Amino acid sequence: MDNRINDIRRTIRALRVSMREAEAIMHEQINRDEDCSFVAQEVIKMRSVMSGLVKERTALGDNEPILVNSFFIPRRRPTRKPVAAAPTVESVFRPRLVARV
Repeated sequence: MDNRINDIRRTIRALRVSMREAEAIMHEQINRDEDCSFVAQEVIKMRSVMSGLVKERTALGDNEPILVNSFFIPRRRPTRKPVAAAPTVESVFRPRLVARV
């Protein structure tokens, strides 16, 4: 039974790394305005497999956290939104030049 727990932990660790890689690919596709539906479906499938493995691992009595230190994805930078210039008193109430005849 202990060998089964180790197999599950190894599978979860590998699955977490591949999920993070797939999510990084998906974010890159989103940033380029490309279709990411295939990668998103694969991530959802990996999450369902992960859920089943976690339930089985918990049923076997393993509650220790599984750490993945080998893969780091930096956070995406927030998008810059153009800021419209707010009207000032001078721009709204400036005197108009009118030609005199």
